[in-house]
Amino acid sequence: MIVFASGSETDHLALLKFRESISTDPYRIFLSWNTSTHFCNWKGITCNPMLQRVTKLNLEGCKLKGFISPHVGNLSYLRNFNLQNNSFYGEIPQELGRLSQLQQLSVVNNSLVGKIPINLTGCTNLKFLYLYGNNLIGKIPTEIGSLQKLQDVDIGRNQLSGGIPSFIGNFSSLTDLYVAENNLEGDIPQEICRLKRLTIVALDFNKLSGTFPSCLFNMSSLTVISATGNQFNGSLPPNMFHTLPNLLVLYIYDNQISGQIPFSITNASILLELDIGDNHLVGQVPSLGKLQDLYILSLSQNNLGDNSTNDFEFLKSLKNCSKLEVLSISYNNFGGHLPNFLGNLSTQLSQLYLGGNQISGEIPAAIGNLIGLTLLGIENNQIDGIIPTTFGKFQKMQVLEVSANKLSGEIGEIVAFICNLSQLFHLGMTENMFEGNIPPSIGNCQNLQYLNLSQNNFKGTIPPEVFNLSSLTNLLDLSQNSLSGSIPKEVGNLKHLDWLDISENHLFGDIPITIGGCIMLEYLYLQGNYLQGIIPSSLASLKVLRRLDLSQNRLSGSIPNVLQNISSLQYFNISFNMLDGEVPTEGVFQNASDLVVIGNNKLCGGIFELHLPPCPVKGKKLAKHHRFKLMIATIVSVVAFLLILSIILTIYWMRNRSKKSSLDSPIIDKLAKVSYQSLHNETDGFSTANLIGFGNFSSVYKGSLEDKIIAIKVLNLQRKGAHKSFISECNALKNIKHRNLVQILTCCSSTDYKGQEFKALIFEYMRNGSLEEWLHPRTVSAEHSRTLNLDQRLNIMIDVSSALHYLHHECEQSVIHCDLKPSNVLLDDDMIAHVSDFGIARLISAIDGTSSQQTSTIGIKGTIGYAPPEYGMGYEVSMDGDIYSFGILMLEMLTGRRPTDEIFEDGETLHNFVKKSYSDILLQILDPSLIPKHEEATIEEENGQNITPTIEKCLVSLFNIGLACSIESPKERMNMVNATSELNKIRKVFLSGKLFKTASVAENVVYETVQRSNSTFYIPHFLNL
Repeated sequence: MIVFASGSETDHLALLKFRESISTDPYRIFLSWNTSTHFCNWKGITCNPMLQRVTKLNLEGCKLKGFISPHVGNLSYLRNFNLQNNSFYGEIPQELGRLSQLQQLSVVNNSLVGKIPINLTGCTNLKFLYLYGNNLIGKIPTEIGSLQKLQDVDIGRNQLSGGIPSFIGNFSSLTDLYVAENNLEGDIPQEICRLKRLTIVALDFNKLSGTFPSCLFNMSSLTVISATGNQFNGSLPPNMFHTLPNLLVLYIYDNQISGQIPFSITNASILLELDIGDNHLVGQVPSLGKLQDLYILSLSQNNLGDNSTNDFEFLKSLKNCSKLEVLSISYNNFGGHLPNFLGNLSTQLSQLYLGGNQISGEIPAAIGNLIGLTLLGIENNQIDGIIPTTFGKFQKMQVLEVSANKLSGEIGEIVAFICNLSQLFHLGMTENMFEGNIPPSIGNCQNLQYLNLSQNNFKGTIPPEVFNLSSLTNLLDLSQNSLSGSIPKEVGNLKHLDWLDISENHLFGDIPITIGGCIMLEYLYLQGNYLQGIIPSSLASLKVLRRLDLSQNRLSGSIPNVLQNISSLQYFNISFNMLDGEVPTEGVFQNASDLVVIGNNKLCGGIFELHLPPCPVKGKKLAKHHRFKLMIATIVSVVAFLLILSIILTIYWMRNRSKKSSLDSPIIDKLAKVSYQSLHNETDGFSTANLIGFGNFSSVYKGSLEDKIIAIKVLNLQRKGAHKSFISECNALKNIKHRNLVQILTCCSSTDYKGQEFKALIFEYMRNGSLEEWLHPRTVSAEHSRTLNLDQRLNIMIDVSSALHYLHHECEQSVIHCDLKPSNVLLDDDMIAHVSDFGIARLISAIDGTSSQQTSTIGIKGTIGYAPPEYGMGYEVSMDGDIYSFGILMLEMLTGRRPTDEIFEDGETLHNFVKKSYSDILLQILDPSLIPKHEEATIEEENGQNITPTIEKCLVSLFNIGLACSIESPKERMNMVNATSELNKIRKVFLSGKLFKTASVAENVVYETVQRSNSTFYIPHFLNL
C-alpha cells in the first residue's frame, strides 16, 4: 500500500474523482490509474519530482467521454490541463478558478456547453486559454479581463454572442487572438491597439461591422489579419502596408470594403497571401513586382479596372512573383486584350481565374507557357478567335472553362489536343461559335466528369463514343446545337451521370430503352427534337430522377403508368406531342404545378386541375366482346399454367436426385481438393487452440499442409446462407489472381466423421493478422500494442485500392466485394495488404452489367457503418458501394475511429465528422499514434506543430480522397481508377519529401483554418466545381 503526504493525498483523491467522471475509455488509459502504482506514474500525469504534486494532466486525443469533475480544482499545483480532442460534455467547472498556478487550459474540440466560467479569474498565471470547437454560449465575461498574463486566446467555433469586450486591451502580453466562427457583433474596440505584442488577430465569420480602427493598421507587430465573412465597411488606409511592415497574411474577403487598393502595397515585400475579394474596391491595381514571396493573390468580385487597355498593366510586374500559385482577378471590370506577357508569369502558377470581365480579342498563344496550370477560367468575357494549340502543353490541367465567349473553330481540331490532357475532368465550352461534327475521338477524353458543348454550331450525329465515357458523372450537355440522327443506344452506359441534356437539336427516332441504364440521372432533357415512338417504360428505372422534359417532340401512344412510381420526380413536361389515352393520377401526376401536358389533344382523365376531357366509357357490345376474349384467355392461361407446373415438378425431381453434385461440381472443379481427414489432423481436430477468427458463416483455423502454414475457412452449414456464401466465394476467387487479394490454395467438399456435409476453403496464412487488429488493438500497453505509421497506412490504402481496381475493372467478370472493412484486410509478413472474405461477393456480367444473383447471399449487403446508405434503401449492390466502404476504411485508418463509435449518434457519421473538422483541426481528429510525441517539450513547445508541412499536405490529400469516396450520393463518389492514381501520387511525394498539392478546381472560395503556434486563422482554398 502506497502512503501519501497530505498534499499528495489531496491530488490522489482528486484524480480518482476525475476518473469516476469518465464513462468511456476506449484506449483503457485508466487501467494504469490504480492503487498499486503511485499516481505520478499514471498515464497522462506529470508531477513535480520533489513535492510529488501533479503539475500536468494531459489526456489529449484519448477519445474519452464524460464530464469534467469539479475535483480537478483541488490539484493546486496544476500548471497544464489538456483535454483536447475528446468528447467531454457538460459545463466547464467553476472550481477551475482555484488553480492559481495554472498556465495552460485546453479543452479544444469537445462538446462542452454553458458559459465561460467567470471564476477563471482565479487562474492568475494563465497564459494559454484554448476553448475552441465547443458549444459555449453567452458573452465573453468581463471578469477574465484581469488575466493579464494571457498570451494566446482561442475561443473560436463556439456560439458566443455580444461584442469583443474593451477589456481586451488589458492583455498586454497577448500575441494571438482567435475569436472566429461565433456570433459576435459590433465594432472592433479601440482598446485592441494597446496590445503591442499582438501578431495574429482572427475575427472571421462573425457579424462584426463598422470600420477597422485606424490604430489597427499602426500595429507593427501584426503578421496576420483575418476578418473574412463579416460586415466591415470603409476604406483601407493608403499607407497601411508601410505601417504594417511585418504583415504576411491579409484576408478581408466577403465584407463591404470600398475605395482603392492602398498604393503602399507596392512595398509589402514580405507579403505571402492577400485575399481582398468580394468587396466594393475600385480603380486600377498597383504594381506588385516587389512582392516576390507572394503565392496567393485574390482580387475577385470587386469593381477593379475601368474596361480599358491599361487594366492589365499590373500583370507585367507579377513576372517577378516567382512563387505565385493562385491568381484570381475574376468578376471585375477589367477590359482590353489579354497581353502576351501573361505567358511570362510563374510556371508555378496553378490556378488562373480571369472570368466575368470585359476581356476581348484573342487568347495569346504565350499562355501555353504556364505549364503548371491545373485550372484556367476565362468564361463570361468577349474573347474571340480560336483556342490556341499551345493549350496542348497543359499536361496538369484539370479544369478548363471557356464558356460564354465568341470563340470559334472546328471541334475536331480542338478535341485532337484537348483530349491529350490526361488529367482534364471539367471541360466547359458552352455559348460560343464552335462548329463541325463532334468527332469519335472525343471518347479519348477518358477522365471527363463534366462536358458542356451546348449552344454552339455543332452538326452531324452524336458519336456513340460520347456515351462510352464512363467517367462522366456531373454533366453532359449537347443542347441547342444542330445535331441530327438518332440517340445512340450506348446512352445507357452513362450509369453514373447526374445531368443529361440533348434538347433543342434535330434528333429523330425512338427514345432508346437503354436510357433506363442511366440509373443515377436526376435531370433529363430531350425536348425540342423530332423524337417519335412511345415513351419507354424503362424510364421508370431512373429512381432518383427529379426533372424530365420530353416536350415538343412527336411522341405517341399512352403515358406509361410506371412513371408514377418515380417518387423523386418533381417536374414532368410532355407538352406538344401526339400522346393519347388516360393520364395517371399518382406520383408527379397528382400535382398540376409539376406536370405539363398541353398540346396533346387525345389525352384524357388525370386530376381535375388539368381540365382534360373524361376518358370514354366502352359500349355494351364492346364489353360483351371483351368478356368473351377474357374467357378464352382465362382457359388458355389455366392450361398453360398446368403444363408449366408439370414441367417444373419434373425438373425439380430430376435435380433433387443429384443435388450435391449439381451444386458443387461446376463451382469447385477447377480447384484441387483436400480431404476432410487431412484437415482434421492438421488442426488437431479443429481445436480452439488453432482458432484464429470467425464470421457470420464460418470459422478460420490455423493449420499446415505440405509443410506450409495455411488458413482453413470452415463453413458453418447450419447457418442459413452459408452454402450460398461458399458458392459465392468459390465463384469469385476461382478465376482471379492479384498480389493484393488473398489467394485460395484448395478446397474441401466432403463429409465429416459424423456423416454431415463439410465444406472448407484453404488460403495462404497471413502472419500479421488483420488491419482491424492493428487499428484497434485489444491492449495499448507499450510492450504489446502494435501501431502503423503513416507510410504503412498509405501502402495499405494503395494495396486495397489496387485490389478493388482489379476486381472492378480488370477481371473478365467484374467482382463487387460487398463487405470491405478492416477485419477483411489481411497483412502478410511484409505488411502487404490482401483483401479477403468474398462470401457475399457479386459477379457482374461484362456484357450487360447485371449482377449474378445466384452467386450472392440473399439479404446480406455488408456491415453496418461500412455498407453504403443506398443499400439500406434497397438499391442493388454496385461498384459504388465498394468505393463507399473504401472511403470509410480510409477515414478510419486516418482517425483511428470506427464508423460505429459511440460519438456517432443522432445522425452523425464518420464522414460528416471528418468533413467538418479535418481542414480546421487536422491534428485533433488524426489518430494520435500518427502524431510525433515530444516527451520533454515545454508548454510553449507543445503549442508548436509536430507535423511537417509536407506530411500535413499529404494527410489533407488523403482525407480528401476518403471523403470523396464516401459521399452519400453514389454518383458523386470518386471512382476507383482516380482514387488509386491519386494515392500513388501521394506516396511518391511522401517518399520524395516534395510538396504535394491537390489541384483546386473552381472559382468558389472557402476558408480553411490552420493552426500556427497554436493560433488559428483562415487560408483560402478553391473548391471543386
